[in-house]
Amino acid sequence: MTGASKGFGRAIATALCQAGANVIGVARDRARLEDVRAQLGDAFTPVVADAADPVVAGQLIDAYQPRTLVLNAGASPLSRAIQRHTWQTFSRNWEVDVQHVFHWTREALLRPLAPGSTVIAFSSGAAIAGSPLSGGYAGAKAAIRFVTSYAADESERNALGIRFTAVLPQLTPATDLGATAVAAYAARQGVDVATALERSGPILAPEQVGKTVVELAIDPGLDQTAYLLTAAGLTALK
Repeated sequence: MTGASKGFGRAIATALCQAGANVIGVARDRARLEDVRAQLGDAFTPVVADAADPVVAGQLIDAYQPRTLVLNAGASPLSRAIQRHTWQTFSRNWEVDVQHVFHWTREALLRPLAPGSTVIAFSSGAAIAGSPLSGGYAGAKAAIRFVTSYAADESERNALGIRFTAVLPQLTPATDLGATAVAAYAARQGVDVATALERSGPILAPEQVGKTVVELAIDPGLDQTAYLLTAAGLTALK
C-alpha cells in the first residue's frame, strides 16, 4: 500500500496486519515508516520510496504481486482561495495523487494482478462537494474516481477478474490534512473549529477507514467502482 506512514494509511496498514495480511508499506518518510514497523512487527515491511515514481510501482508490483493494492498516497494541498494559488500549488495534487494512482493502476492491469485481486484507490468526498480552498484538490480526487472506473471497465473487458474501487472519505479532523482543512473552512465561515465540527456531524475515524478497507478487500459483494465513506459507513455511488 502507498501512503502507509501516517493518517489513514497507518490505520489501514494496522487493520490489514490485524486481519492477517503481510503489508508492504510505501512512503517517503523513513522515520515514520520505522515507527509503523515497530508497532506492527514483521507483518509490515517498510519501503522508503516516492509512490508517484512509475519505476517504483512496476518494481514493487512485480516483486510482491499483491492480492490487495491500496493507493492512499497524496500531497497536502495549500489552503488558499483560488486567486492566491499559483499553477504549481494548484496542480500539486494532480502531480502526486493522480499520477501515483495512474501508475499503479496501469501496472496492475499490465502485469496483470491475479484474478480475485482488489485495487482500492483513495479519492475524497471533495470530488463530489468541491473544495474551494484547496486549489486543484477536488478535481484531482474526481480524476482518481474516473481512473478507477476506467480500470474496472478494462478488467471486465479483458476478463482479468480484478476489482477496482474508489473510496471517497468525508472530511475529518482526525488526520493532519483534514485538521488543516477543517480549520481553514471554519475561518472562512467565521466560526471556531468546534462550531464547524458540530455542524458537520459525526467524525470519521481513521480506525473505521482501516476496517472498511479490510471489508472491501475480502468481500466480493462490495463490487461498486466508487463508495462514499462517512461515519455512517459506505454508500455506493453511481
